[in-house]
Amino acid sequence: METLRLAWDFFQDEILGMAWLSRLIASLLRTAGIDTSGRLGGSVLFFIYDCIKIMTLLCVLIFVISYIQSYFPPERTKRILGRFHGIGANCVAALLGTVTPFCSCSSIPLFIGFTSAGLPLGVTFSFLISSPMVDLGSLVLLMSIFGWKVALAYVALGLVIAVAGGTLIEKLHLESEVEDFIRNGKSAGLPEEKPRFKERIRYAWEQVVSTARKVLPYVLAGVAVGAVIHNWIPQDFIVAALGNNNPLGVVLATAAGVPMYADIFGTIPIAEALLAKGALLGVVLSFMMAVTTLSLPSMIMLRKAISPKLLGIFIAVCVAGIVITGYAFNAAQRFLV
Repeated sequence: METLRLAWDFFQDEILGMAWLSRLIASLLRTAGIDTSGRLGGSVLFFIYDCIKIMTLLCVLIFVISYIQSYFPPERTKRILGRFHGIGANCVAALLGTVTPFCSCSSIPLFIGFTSAGLPLGVTFSFLISSPMVDLGSLVLLMSIFGWKVALAYVALGLVIAVAGGTLIEKLHLESEVEDFIRNGKSAGLPEEKPRFKERIRYAWEQVVSTARKVLPYVLAGVAVGAVIHNWIPQDFIVAALGNNNPLGVVLATAAGVPMYADIFGTIPIAEALLAKGALLGVVLSFMMAVTTLSLPSMIMLRKAISPKLLGIFIAVCVAGIVITGYAFNAAQRFLV
């Protein structure tokens, strides 16, 4: 058992966490005359290390996930979802959301397509919630920073929010709140292509290049913010605003995350820095969930497909789920970290 624990610690620290890279960069910076123990040097170390680590893991994960995704084109996904009914359909939709695009804006066209194809509204909303909030990439990246317990708990609770939110929306019978052009639209019913191995590899590589280009600016911005928090903002300030002394920390973090636009890869370095400074686990994870699921640009896009009433219900359901999840993580922090 001790051997397994040591092997896992090595895998998490040196492979997923790439601790060797941090040591290498720190050594190179010290050779160049930069004091990595100071604020400026520490910021440079944090920025270079996190950018390389996140983008390296991201590219590998995108390739693997995109290869898996090549087996689930929209037409096939519609057929799979159409075979299930009730809460089982919501569960399948939430799970399928884990192998689809990486941000909320790119999930909305699929949501529109599924709704036009006649899938139950609650099922499509379970997909819409799950797709940006939870994916296989987030599981691995969260594991590399927060450990396997936090990563699995985040993914599990994210899926619970997706299933519960979709089920609630289904029970409210809000089909009339979807715009007419979507309710009256029809799926194209295109024949499903079966790409060969080389075509799947080419598709996965194209997704790596395309997604990396889109994500890189947000990763750079997120890491820059994280470096400032990590090295320049006093720990007492973070603890006072987002620690145990502020019972509204989860609410504030959720509200702060909604206007922003980024995917989970851009928010992870910010969350990492906040947690290191003393913010509660539930606070930083609530922030991440709010940014990825309820960004302002995606809500503007979604408004074109559904009525203000349904949009408001969707936001309320997501916010309630995120806040409850945040406080649950706060309560369980000592068991997870």
